[in-house]
Amino acid sequence: MKLTKIIIGSLIFGSLIIACNNNEKADGYGNFETTEITISAENSGKLVHFTVEEGQNLEKDAYVGFIDTIPLSLKRDKLLASKTIIYSNSSSVLSQINVLNAQLKTAAIEKIRIENLIRENAGTQKELDGINGEIDVIQKQIKSVERQNVPIIDEIKSIDVQLEEVEDLIRKSYIINPIKGTVLTKYAEPDEITSFGKPLYKIADLNTMQLRVYVSESQLANIKIGQEVTVKIDDKKDMKSYKGKITWIASVAEFTPKIIQTKEERVNLVYAVKIDVINDGSLKIGMPGEMFLSPDVSE
Repeated sequence: MKLTKIIIGSLIFGSLIIACNNNEKADGYGNFETTEITISAENSGKLVHFTVEEGQNLEKDAYVGFIDTIPLSLKRDKLLASKTIIYSNSSSVLSQINVLNAQLKTAAIEKIRIENLIRENAGTQKELDGINGEIDVIQKQIKSVERQNVPIIDEIKSIDVQLEEVEDLIRKSYIINPIKGTVLTKYAEPDEITSFGKPLYKIADLNTMQLRVYVSESQLANIKIGQEVTVKIDDKKDMKSYKGKITWIASVAEFTPKIIQTKEERVNLVYAVKIDVINDGSLKIGMPGEMFLSPDVSE
């Protein structure tokens, strides 16, 4: 009988300890969130191919579709044809410059020959002046012809810039997923006409979630970036615990969000804190969570 009383007393005492632990007040309350990225079209046209589905896990740099590039390809071909025509029109100008450069080279050689003759008293200053005058005339002719070719060169440069723009749009017609994550929302379907900036899908990395909680000014002295804390969520009859790490603390206070505290406490100033938590698949965006600065005694 005495032994039975001892066992019953032990069970009651243990239950009281568990109840006290379960009723432990959290140091912060908030909701889970993560960085969500909306992927938008970078070109306009028909969405020829699009393989994204909601809930799908995508790797970084994965190809997920493309926008019709036929109009851009036709424009590129047209620009290349125009460039070829301009090159042919400038060929006569370029040939004139080549002839004049050849004459200039011959005159320069003749000048050296005359200078050598003058050193040996076999040439005259008149001959040197004549060849210098001839070189000057040829140089002026080259500059004149080059000025005729400037508009042609500028036009070619303009076409090259347009070609680069077309090539850039063609590259952007291929939809490449920028981050590793899970597709949250799909906004477009294959064969739809899309436009620049139109959202195609939303993606987020759910492997690590952030619990945004709010703490009072008096609690700031007890927390710091990099500090490990305990995070709990509702799990059937009990609370499920996770290890978390504080990664951000707001530098400016704000009023307590309505979803966090009672009506009387909403006027209090609090500081937002973000805690990184490794997701085992149970954590969802918007799910409520609690932060405990003390270690979880159940662990």
